[in-house]
Amino acid sequence: MTDFIPTPSVPAPDIVRCAYMEMVVTDLARSREFYVDVLGLHVTEEDGNTIYLRSLEEFIHHNLVLRQGPVAAIAAAAFRVKSPEEVDAAEAYYKELGCRTERRKDGFVKGIGDAVRVEDPLGFPYEFFYETTHVERLTQRYDLYTAGELVRLDHFNQVTPDVPKGRKYLEDLGFRVSEDIKDSDGVTYAAWMHRKQTVHDTALTGGDGPRMHHLAFATHEKHNIIQICDKMGALRISDRIERGPGRHGVSNAFYLYILDPDDHRVEIYTQDYYTGDPDNPTVTWDVHDNQRRDWWGNPVVPSWYTEASLVLDLDGKPQPVIKRTESSEMAVTVGADGFSYTRAPGDAINGEPAEEIGFKMGSQL
Repeated sequence: MTDFIPTPSVPAPDIVRCAYMEMVVTDLARSREFYVDVLGLHVTEEDGNTIYLRSLEEFIHHNLVLRQGPVAAIAAAAFRVKSPEEVDAAEAYYKELGCRTERRKDGFVKGIGDAVRVEDPLGFPYEFFYETTHVERLTQRYDLYTAGELVRLDHFNQVTPDVPKGRKYLEDLGFRVSEDIKDSDGVTYAAWMHRKQTVHDTALTGGDGPRMHHLAFATHEKHNIIQICDKMGALRISDRIERGPGRHGVSNAFYLYILDPDDHRVEIYTQDYYTGDPDNPTVTWDVHDNQRRDWWGNPVVPSWYTEASLVLDLDGKPQPVIKRTESSEMAVTVGADGFSYTRAPGDAINGEPAEEIGFKMGSQL
């Protein structure tokens, strides 16, 4: 399936980090209750149509924009670049790729200055900006700190039918791969890509797309995540906990996946690792390794593989979803022919060779 995207002759923009997401929701009041009252994100400003939210440690205007609209979808995944000139670089880079671009000197949303939005080669709405309104960093506002406090935006996760194509495109854009998932035939099912010095700013998950799998916020400690679970239980909304809490194999992070009122998926995430050295090694996981997605070996619920948010083009219309033609991770590990292991053949326990422990994940669901 892979038809690689050519590398432009002009320099790629120097990206600092993932910065914010603009999310379209169908009931702004219900979404405000979820993100502010339940998750505790801080309101920078709001009006009748839009709410601007940020995490505790953030000093730029927002990490999440909730906008009222007719269809639940993602309008933009925004990255901050290193200087105003890098916005020019982003525009030139994507124009050479033949992508549709739109530039607004006053920004697309409040609190953001000169920015360019693009429909990237995978069909995702990316934004690149430098200028932003600074707001109070709430790090030492312990009077506001809650038991489940979200302290920073950590990453996006994108669903695309062609992960190798997307991986090369993002590597050309300056992203580095921290971890990936493959099978013995070399099929790539997922890749974790970073600009800041953590495991990822965005990830590519193989599946029908373009769709946005999730948005992730970090906490300081795993007990913050446990508190969110307890709070959702107390509020009788534990049915919105889709998966976890648990420990990832990939990234090593402690995680929780929950669904907002429009079924946008949010991950709460903590305790991954530093990736800033130039020779940081890429960790490759076998798609059949039962501990890649959950270190404790718990099965992944099917919805986590099949459901994701639509993404919009620059006209605000949902992008068509293209089917993945290569084997899906769900099919090879959860489906009727799936076969996964906890200990691979030849692994040892207490110095003695261990028999392979295999099982059909489908039987656990």
